[in-house]
Amino acid sequence: MIDGPYFWLTVLGVLGTGLVAGVFCAFSTFVMRGLAALPPAQGAAAMKAINVAAVTPPFMAVFLGSAVLCAVIAVVTFVLWPDEGTVELLVGSALYLFGSFGLTMVANVPRNDRLAGLEPGTSEAAAYWPVYIREWTLWNHVRTVASAGAALAYVLALT
Repeated sequence: MIDGPYFWLTVLGVLGTGLVAGVFCAFSTFVMRGLAALPPAQGAAAMKAINVAAVTPPFMAVFLGSAVLCAVIAVVTFVLWPDEGTVELLVGSALYLFGSFGLTMVANVPRNDRLAGLEPGTSEAAAYWPVYIREWTLWNHVRTVASAGAALAYVLALT
């Protein structure tokens, strides 16, 4: 069984990755559907506002803090190579770092940036909006599964 400071790092990993999975799950299951049901100008304007609100300290502390924590767990795991939970710890870290944080940077953020550059009432924004909804949500499903998988892997490491 993992113990001491390593135990608490892993517990924090479960909490952080689980919280992020919950946020992403909410977007995948009802927020994006609600936004898609709005007229394109209203949906795009609402999503632009959400994207601005998302980069405030509370969410970023959890999202970025979890990435740092996962990196620390991976490094500590490689250095200490514990007797138990090694595979689960490395899998959990990889799932979050690549499947959640990394994917956010290469798939969701570029779409958010493109949307931010469009004026919601324009024909260009109206044409991009359904594409944005479809692609952004698809990648968000992957982020949700990766974050939840990371939390599960960390829990398994603790058992």
